[in-house]
Amino acid sequence: MTIQSPSTSRIAIWFRRLYSAVLLVIGIALICGGVLLISEGGSPYYCITGLAVVASGAFLWRGDRRGAWFYCAMLVATVAWSIWEVGFEPWELVPRLVAPFVLGFGILFVPCDAEVVVPGLLRRFGGWPAFVVAVVLAVPVGAELNALGPDRPIDPMWQTGGRVPVPQPLAQPLATIDGTDWRHFGNDAGGTRFSPLQDINVDNVSGLQVAWEAETGPAIPGPTGGLEATPIVVGDTVYVCNGYNSIVAFDADTGQERWRHAMTGSTESGKPCRGVSYYQVPNATGPCAERIFAPSQAPDLIAVDAHTGQSCPGFGQNGHVSLMDGLGEFSFGLYYLSSPPQVIRGKVVVGGAVLDNQLWGAPSGVVRAYDAVTGELAWAFDVGRPDRRVAPPEGETYTLSTPNSWAPMSADERLGLVYLPTGNSSPDFFGGNRRPFDDEFNSSVVAVDVATGGVRWHFQTTHHDLWDYDVPSQPTLVDMPTANGIRPALIQPTKRGEMFVLDRETGEPLKPVEERPVPQGGIVPEERLSPTQPFSVGMPAFRGADLQERDMWGITPIDQMLCRLTFRKARYEGTLTPIGLDRQTVVQPGYGGGVNWGSISVDVDRGIMLVNSMRLRILTQLLTRRQADERGFKIVSGKGPNSGPRGPMVNTPYAVQIAPFLSVLGTPCTAPPWGIMSAVDLSSGRMIWTKPFGTARDSGPFGIPSKLPITMGVPFSGGTVTTRGGLVFVAASVEQAIRAYDSSTGQEVWKARLPAGGQASPMTYKSPKSGRQFVLIAAGGKPSLNTKAGTKIIAYALPQ
Repeated sequence: MTIQSPSTSRIAIWFRRLYSAVLLVIGIALICGGVLLISEGGSPYYCITGLAVVASGAFLWRGDRRGAWFYCAMLVATVAWSIWEVGFEPWELVPRLVAPFVLGFGILFVPCDAEVVVPGLLRRFGGWPAFVVAVVLAVPVGAELNALGPDRPIDPMWQTGGRVPVPQPLAQPLATIDGTDWRHFGNDAGGTRFSPLQDINVDNVSGLQVAWEAETGPAIPGPTGGLEATPIVVGDTVYVCNGYNSIVAFDADTGQERWRHAMTGSTESGKPCRGVSYYQVPNATGPCAERIFAPSQAPDLIAVDAHTGQSCPGFGQNGHVSLMDGLGEFSFGLYYLSSPPQVIRGKVVVGGAVLDNQLWGAPSGVVRAYDAVTGELAWAFDVGRPDRRVAPPEGETYTLSTPNSWAPMSADERLGLVYLPTGNSSPDFFGGNRRPFDDEFNSSVVAVDVATGGVRWHFQTTHHDLWDYDVPSQPTLVDMPTANGIRPALIQPTKRGEMFVLDRETGEPLKPVEERPVPQGGIVPEERLSPTQPFSVGMPAFRGADLQERDMWGITPIDQMLCRLTFRKARYEGTLTPIGLDRQTVVQPGYGGGVNWGSISVDVDRGIMLVNSMRLRILTQLLTRRQADERGFKIVSGKGPNSGPRGPMVNTPYAVQIAPFLSVLGTPCTAPPWGIMSAVDLSSGRMIWTKPFGTARDSGPFGIPSKLPITMGVPFSGGTVTTRGGLVFVAASVEQAIRAYDSSTGQEVWKARLPAGGQASPMTYKSPKSGRQFVLIAAGGKPSLNTKAGTKIIAYALPQ
């Protein structure tokens, strides 16, 4: 026995009691939460574990070494139970094992039975050997239980098709693209986001360096939607818009600013501008023969000279066309534009966005086409008045609360069609007020004749959408080989994670689509549900497997237990579970997707589709009008970056409360990965590779960066670009980085740190002056993802 001084003994006793008290508090929390979880039909593990931890704390308080053995026995059971539930998935094991083992280290230093030093403790009841025994005994037991345990559904995204050989170059590429410029938001009007450039390739991409940086600014305080733009390049000039109502032009070789155009008299916006468009007037010379179109947040459609940035006086009123004409009177920001206009056959086509869930009677979702030279209205597509293609008479408006088209559009010059991805008629989560024409065009892709504004065809991705599953992605146009020869195809990604492949001439599915029954019941009396919904059975699903209690996640067992309790108390019957008044509903995927506005990219040489998809679930519940009034729900200012978690849904019987499905520590309640990169063979519809996307370096509990460079698949916002050099470039994630993957294997081959969040889509071009290939990304951050804000464009190139 080691003799210690009275002061040392007192310190040891106080340490033992403090440690014991911690165990008692944690154990009681586990018991209380565990009892509630059992009452909801959940796992008894937490209650049983809490009893073991309380017993351990009680024995250790008295200096009884049996407390250590109780704790070690709990570890054995925990390891076995964890492997039985989730197998050997590392991220799934983190909340189950890390905290219990870390907490158990204290036992090594707790004095028991008059032995007050570590050597005596190790000799008397095992110490470290006890932990080793726990693991050695538990791993084979847990593995056996895992094999015998309940059937664990395999995530359909991970299993679809398995790994297949990389497709070889096609006899006929899916599209023909000039690689020198990047003239459209998606490089071509069909949004393939493919570049035939290959100066930068798999072999040399590791040598990329920052070539120049450009400031889009101003870096001023105030609400902004962040810099989410994808620049375009025409000749030797880069064009971009920012979140402060400005268009800026830069030298494509140096990043030196050439001109800046303030679209309004105010920098106040609150919404992102994701891109501008270019148009060359046929047979014209002089000022505005080449022009840039952009949306301001007035909102106006703006036309400026591509060389000087001066307004085009012959377009509208001195280069401005008001997009509020015919919409009625609404507060600033309730109606806005974020996507670049689409230019086709001499017409500029624009949609618009409506702030979510504010009211029934919101601005119209009308889509309008203007003459690209004069700015005169060519036609208006108003689903409430399909035969009236002109502006409404004085005193009237376009039909209010109709489905809007806020996402980027695509166009086919040969067919003369513009493809509109549509959203909901406002509000998103209550459809009792919707009219037949709303239900016909909600959450669809619509092919409109650009000459007349008439509908050629439309395909609905979600019937009577009550989950905010508006179509957010640009339709991607490719010419696809099929058993019946080459077909003009349209690929429509969705928030639901369904990937629909259609004939872009007729709207006929080129990959099978099935109507399947979906959950019913539990809705308010004024609501209705579609009994079936369309599912794409010819392509992988990017929504993730249906959830079970064991899929709940956390940093510690306690917050994981609370996530399990929330899940058990909520309504969840799989994807498209209805939303009601009585309790929260888990919506999977959430309103962020699936696939969002970043859309997809396609290697048109080999027919490979690159998809970055997300798996963040949300909690949604309807509230009575009285509940909403008592909680102070009201229409929000449109100056913020989004409408937030409160949806007042004025002029309906209900409001809606929306929240990310997060733990008390601010981390997702469902296990990672949340952000995923995948490659799909378009011919077979089979997965080539799939992997988590992004590390935990810039995210963590309570929004505090963990600094851990560990790949876990983090949330993101933005898209990809694919090149003939065999590369996929992407930033997008909450990690402040841009990276390149080998498109054949998914191997990460290059990565660079960004000065702010890269919540945008990259692009690439070749400078006509230097002949260098550049890769550009906007580093602007995104408030809703809590990423660092910035105002810079970063250009990368190989050393000269």
